[in-house]
Amino acid sequence: MINFILNKIEEACSYISNTETMMVTVGCIGQTIFTLRFLVQWLQSEIIRKSVIPLSFWYLSISGGVLLFMYALWRQDLVFIFGQGTGILIYIRNLWIIHKERKKNR
Repeated sequence: MINFILNKIEEACSYISNTETMMVTVGCIGQTIFTLRFLVQWLQSEIIRKSVIPLSFWYLSISGGVLLFMYALWRQDLVFIFGQGTGILIYIRNLWIIHKERKKNR
């Protein structure tokens, strides 16, 4: 049964071009990184027993967002492009504010 499934997966993948494989991989990695930000935020909040957004949340947001934006461009999906593009600007702005505040408090 497992060999049958593996053969079917291999057969399906033989129709996918190298570019498509690479871009789907980029999209999956981006989505994984983007999802990790919620796990990081939840764990940090659990540790200190208070809802917080750690700095790593914003860096994971940008990293995952950029990879997903690249995937959206490749897919030529305007809704996805608009959503990720707007998000990236917001994440960068939040990091800018955080770093500006930290610099001021030194």
